[in-house]
This record gives sequence, structure tokens and C-alpha cells, in this order.
Amino acid sequence: MYPNDPNKPRTQRYDNGYNADPQAHQAYSDQGYQQPYQGDQYRGDQPYAAAAQPAAPQRRPKPPRPQVNPSMFIGGVLATAVVTALAAWLVAWIIRLVITRVNETGALGVWNPMANDEYWFGVVAFFCAIFAGALWYVLHLATPAPNQFFRWIVGLLVVAAMLIPLLLSYEWVTGISTAIVHAVIGLPILFLIPAMGTKSMERR
Repeated sequence: MYPNDPNKPRTQRYDNGYNADPQAHQAYSDQGYQQPYQGDQYRGDQPYAAAAQPAAPQRRPKPPRPQVNPSMFIGGVLATAVVTALAAWLVAWIIRLVITRVNETGALGVWNPMANDEYWFGVVAFFCAIFAGALWYVLHLATPAPNQFFRWIVGLLVVAAMLIPLLLSYEWVTGISTAIVHAVIGLPILFLIPAMGTKSMERR
């Protein structure tokens, strides 16, 4: 018969040292027997994690976008408007003075003056700077790179303002003088307004 023959009594089935007596098994457990590792809490006497789960990547918070300080920006735009108006008035006055002196001598013929007087150019320059400041602020709110878009828009407008008098004026002196004043109006706006916007930004 085999050692584990089911016909044998239960206490005689195993002859390999295992004692199937329930009382002996209970005594063995009372002496400090610890059940083997079950589940995912312990392995031997050390804590054990069931499965090392990869940590979810943490998204870094986006840095706050710089905001424009309204008072500083408005002050910078007004100062730019004043500078542009003065520059346009001064250049137009100098051109008109030169044309008047040339006409008085009569050596180079009679030159027609500019399309408008110097005061009109000064007023136009002031409001152009104000509108340019509003344009830059809208681009700051709606686009990721307001300075680049602003320079492209204003630069193209300045080129058009210089070419139109040259192409449409009957007198070349009138076209050249008007184009010069338009360039004097556009260049300060092109460079000063983005600078005022950048300097007036602050992080909140």
C-alpha cells in the first residue's frame, strides 16, 4: 500500500514526518508559526508593495502671463503721441520753410508746397499714435506675439503712406515732401509703442 493510501487511518497516511494530529498542529501554531506570505502586504518581515505603479507625470503650472499696467501704458502712449506730433510738425515746418525760400529766389523755379500744412500733420500724427496704442493693446489681448504683429501692420502702413503721395502727386516736390512727413509720423510709432507696451508689463 502507498503511504498516502486512503484506506489507512488518517493518522497513519503520512510517514514522512508530518503529523496530522489537530492538537499538535494547534500547538505548533501557538509556538509562533506564521503563515506564509499572502496578498500584497508583507514578504517575510518587510513591507511589500503589490506592484510598483508608475507615478503619473505632474504638469507644471504655467507661469502667469504678464499683464499691462494700464496707467503706465496710457502714459507711454500719450507721451509717444506728443513726440510724434512735435516731430511731424517740426519736419513739415522745415520743409515748408525751405520751399518758401526756394520760391523766393526763383533760381530753381516755383515749387508747390506740401499737400497740407504743418499743423494738420501734427494733429494727424497725434491721433495716429493714439490709434496705434489701442491696436497694440488689442494685439496683446488676442495674439501671442503682439510686438511682431504690430511691427508688421504699422510697417506696411508706413510704406503705403510713403508710396501713395509719390505715385499720386502731380508735382514730385509735393510727393517727396509729403512722403517724408509720413515717414516721420510712422517711424516713432513703429518703435515707441511696442517699447511702451513691453516696459509697462508686470507679472501678477
